[in-house]
Amino acid sequence: MDRELFVTNDIEQEWINKIRQNREWIEQTAREADTAGKLNHRLIDWLITEGYSKLSLPEKYGGYGLSIKSVILLQETLASYDESTALSIGWHLGIVGEVFQFKLWSDDMMTEFAEAVQNGALSNRVVSEAQTGSPTRGGRPATHAVRQGEGWLLNGVKTYTSMSHRLTHYIVGAYVEEKETLCFFYVPADKEGCRIEESWDVTGMRATESHDLILDDVYVEDRYLVEAGRDKVDNPWLMHIPAVYLGIAQGARDDAAIFAHSHSPNSIEGTIADIPHIQSKLGEMELKLMTARHFLYHAADLHQSGARGLAPTFGAAKHIVVNNGIDIVDIAMRIIGGKSLEKAGIIERRHRSMRAGLHNPPMDDAVIRMLAAETQDISR
Repeated sequence: MDRELFVTNDIEQEWINKIRQNREWIEQTAREADTAGKLNHRLIDWLITEGYSKLSLPEKYGGYGLSIKSVILLQETLASYDESTALSIGWHLGIVGEVFQFKLWSDDMMTEFAEAVQNGALSNRVVSEAQTGSPTRGGRPATHAVRQGEGWLLNGVKTYTSMSHRLTHYIVGAYVEEKETLCFFYVPADKEGCRIEESWDVTGMRATESHDLILDDVYVEDRYLVEAGRDKVDNPWLMHIPAVYLGIAQGARDDAAIFAHSHSPNSIEGTIADIPHIQSKLGEMELKLMTARHFLYHAADLHQSGARGLAPTFGAAKHIVVNNGIDIVDIAMRIIGGKSLEKAGIIERRHRSMRAGLHNPPMDDAVIRMLAAETQDISR
């Protein structure tokens, strides 16, 4: 498998083996969670117990200290069996990686956060709102924070709060009038006034339980204002998103390959994998998968080598992975035929969940505009 080319250390291989060894029950519970539209609690519990939620926490803070490249590799592996759980916990891994790599918070708050993660905490950055849409569009959030005594009072409604019922901490984006900017607050989920409203009823990524978060006069101490009008940096940790969709694509390719090499209708000799047009489809899938994987991992390598100005590269990686992934799933379903629509199988779920990637940031049009802006230098 092409993925094996990118394994570079023992920790990566150990985790890949561990996930594969538990494949049977992971796939079974993923199917049940998708059907119910509920979180795969058994898998989340297992991941926390095994230390997966500490992958991107630096070693000096008690974690594994894995790079974004390693996280991409493991997220891709997990997503090939349970994409909803991989995407959900990926938000947590990305936040931990970003906060500590770029030292976004004070030393005291990073220490507090690290201790929480060591004890099984799960976090998500909640920014989206129904009126403003994706936070990458730049709309001013209606969620706001006002000074009250030695702290802040937060009010608002956040959408797409993935893993909502299992989060122990919300990193809430709120507008602060007196600072005239968007700020982020570290909000323990057990704070009075925090409430999850069950609004998630979708076709793809059903088991992320990305319900709404209601903030009703939630009070937090002043030290919990962790980010205020910070400089924007190229964030490599958002590549945990395309890693998940790459995993879905890999799973679809595997489904189709297994079917093609084993399905032998009595109208032919051998299997359908011997038929030229099926071979063409298998080869096309493999090419699209390799193209997406190599671009994504190269983007991670560029970041780790110290390259700068990689925002267009990160955006292009997500665009290529998702759109190639949609094509791969479609080709896989054409190979498998009518059986690909059976709800007892996994391929129809891959089809539904892959479409969700179009709506994770950055969106396709934003990426294309960003790449178009790169051409301005040519005319100067």
